Amino acid sequence: MEVLSTPSERFQHVEGFPHEPRLLEVDDGLRMACVDEGPADAPVVVLVHGEPTWGYLYRDVMAPLLAGGLRVVVPDLIGFGRSDKPTRRENYTYARHVEWVRTALFDVLDLHRVHYVGQDWGGLVGMRLLAEHPDRFAGAVMANTGLPTGDVPMPDAWQRFREMVQGAERLDVGRMVDAGCLRSLTEAERAAYRAPFPDEEYCAGVRSFPGLVPNTPDDPAAPANRAAWERLATLELPFRCAFSDSDPITRGGDRWMRSRIPGAADQPHTTIEGAAHFLQEDRPERLAEVVAAFVGEVSGGG
Repeated sequence: MEVLSTPSERFQHVEGFPHEPRLLEVDDGLRMACVDEGPADAPVVVLVHGEPTWGYLYRDVMAPLLAGGLRVVVPDLIGFGRSDKPTRRENYTYARHVEWVRTALFDVLDLHRVHYVGQDWGGLVGMRLLAEHPDRFAGAVMANTGLPTGDVPMPDAWQRFREMVQGAERLDVGRMVDAGCLRSLTEAERAAYRAPFPDEEYCAGVRSFPGLVPNTPDDPAAPANRAAWERLATLELPFRCAFSDSDPITRGGDRWMRSRIPGAADQPHTTIEGAAHFLQEDRPERLAEVVAAFVGEVSGGG
């Protein structure tokens, strides 16, 4: 496959994110950028972003977690951030995204007892990994995400988003992220989200993601997601939801998770107020508090 790498100078003026990534080979020379900081023997928190962001999204969540002595691992999904970017949409599949993240976290970094935090596609990938490799996890916090099977159509707001991403002549990723926040991003923040994508040739990953979400029962990814739900329905690992109160796409989706996953029972689930889809931008300090408390309780109990 033809692959592009965003020139490093595109990230030189990104403010508030001084973290240098490791480049992890995940598939025949394909490299995933991954920040890995904090004590190697500390409890490990993995923070995974979604569409159309990158690890920068978690900058204000990372800081208090690192200050609390945790090991924090933040990958950029393939096609995003400082990771390599295949140039054709057909190079991206749901199964490949799951396998690329699995390879990075388990084969290359050899992580165990992972406290996984997933938002948007970070959750679609993470819930598959949790179902398929539960022995690698200590628990999970899911925020504004889901594991769709296509048996129930996605909301109208998502359908409109899908049409826009796949059909727009040119994507402004900075504006896309801004539209998913309650607060207005600064121009520097919007520029940071645009940084990975010098031109349209780099945007195949962004363009492909909405089409990979199972939206009909016969979607290619639907059987694997149904199988994952069957496994999750038996999973006792601690599972906590931290959805925001103002996301038009995922609002209420936490109720489904809480009712289906045994590990979600008796957990102090949180609704983060004053936040839209990108709660890491609207209320990062609150999300960090939830994650830190979760890690403390799970690690203290284990």
